[in-house]
Amino acid sequence: MTAPSGPARTLVRVFTQRFSCTRRGARLARQLALVELHDWGVPESTALSADAGLLVAELAANAVLHGRVPGRDFELRMTLLEGVLRIEVSDARRDRRPAVRPHAYQAESGYGLRIVDAVAADWGVMDRLIGKTVWAELTHRAGVRT
Repeated sequence: MTAPSGPARTLVRVFTQRFSCTRRGARLARQLALVELHDWGVPESTALSADAGLLVAELAANAVLHGRVPGRDFELRMTLLEGVLRIEVSDARRDRRPAVRPHAYQAESGYGLRIVDAVAADWGVMDRLIGKTVWAELTHRAGVRT
C-alpha cells in the first residue's frame, strides 16, 4: 500500500515525538499517545482511544523489535484530521518492511500486523530518507473536540 491519495482533509492536530528504541520507549509512546488524545478531546474510555492505543503499541513494538538500529530512535506521529486519526511510526531500517497483505504474514512474525489490519481502516508502509514509516488510520465521528 502507499500513502492515501483521497480528497484533501482539514488538519486539526499533530503530535510528534521521538522515543528510545527500547521496550520502555514503546510503552512510553503508547502512554503519551493516550495522554495527547485525551488533550485533544478523545477520552480514554472511547473506542477511538482504545484502538489508537492498540495501534501505537503494536507499531511501536514492531519498530523496537524489527526496526532497531543501535543509536537510533523511533518516531511516533499522530495527525488528527476531519474524520481520520492517522498514526505513523518511523524507524531507521528500510530493509525490514512488513508485508501489507493480511493473510501473507510469516509464521514467525507474530500477530501484530494482523491486529493492525483488523483494527485500522487502512494502513501501509512508506519509505523515508532514512528508514521507513508504517502508518495506520482510524475513522472517527465529527464530535471530537479540537
